[in-house]
Amino acid sequence: MTPERLLTGEPLEEETGVERTLRPQSIQEYVGQEKIVENLKIFVRAARERKEPLDHVLLFGPPGLGKTTLAHILAHEMQAPLRSTAGPVLERAGDLAAILTNLQPGEVLFVDEIHRLGPAVEEILYPALEDYKLDLVLGQGPAARTVKIELPRFTLVGATTRAGLISPPLRARFGIVHRLDFYPEPEIARILERSASILGVAADAEGIAELAQRSRGTPRIANRLLRRVRDFAQVTGTGSIDRAIARHALAALEVDDHGFEELDRRLLSTLIEVYGGGPAGVQALAAAVGEDAGTLEDLYEPYLLQRGFLQRTPRGRVATRRAYEHLGYPPPAGAPGSLFS
Repeated sequence: MTPERLLTGEPLEEETGVERTLRPQSIQEYVGQEKIVENLKIFVRAARERKEPLDHVLLFGPPGLGKTTLAHILAHEMQAPLRSTAGPVLERAGDLAAILTNLQPGEVLFVDEIHRLGPAVEEILYPALEDYKLDLVLGQGPAARTVKIELPRFTLVGATTRAGLISPPLRARFGIVHRLDFYPEPEIARILERSASILGVAADAEGIAELAQRSRGTPRIANRLLRRVRDFAQVTGTGSIDRAIARHALAALEVDDHGFEELDRRLLSTLIEVYGGGPAGVQALAAAVGEDAGTLEDLYEPYLLQRGFLQRTPRGRVATRRAYEHLGYPPPAGAPGSLFS
């Protein structure tokens, strides 16, 4: 695993089994996102008391924050089966129709990357969400006819990292919409303590705190760092994660005190050195650092923006005073500050 893959919030194929083991099963086990969780508890209880499916739910935010986990928990709390798919998989209207017509009453359908549904697929989803009906066109030309199919009442849980790409008509059909934010370090520490217990990893409070500080406020990254630092503790230490072994391991993995990897530092240094601190467009920055613009916007920018190292302006991205200081550059007089300065 390279450092660039180490700090991505995107799931890695080889982690599927571990993530399933560490995933909270009930809403009581879920750590963080307290306002969202409290609201969902009320919505779930009300739906169960009315003996109705939960309203359709849209969860959005950067990858790795627990959208998939919440979908599983909602199905568990509603005592309903869960069926999972993803927007890119549903290429044709018939792909979605096949899933919808096989749903059981009350079932939860989880669609990840829902912003990537094609227009034709979205069109048949609207009546399914609103009226629990499916309008299918059979045949072509003059012989074509429309068939209406009644669907069981179900709950759609959609997840996306790009809420702005969801069409207004689709978004309007979700009764419950929540944005997941990066977790503060104390909550990441609680998640790490739970994961260490499940994995049988010995770790003291200082070692956990060091990991939490560099986990980018993202549970998936925190659990990934925990497993990698565990290897260092086993081979080069006593088997237990303390602050010293955590710092040694994370330095070897090129993860700095702010949870930055090489691409974060290269992005900020390019913005400062090549573009004078900005403003610079994301396409220009992506070309300069040799990365896809969508990857920068989805995986790197949200954390840099939230932590106050980057500002997004109408003219482009601008490095803040905090970015200059972190990389060791003298900040110019006009460098914007941040909430963290």
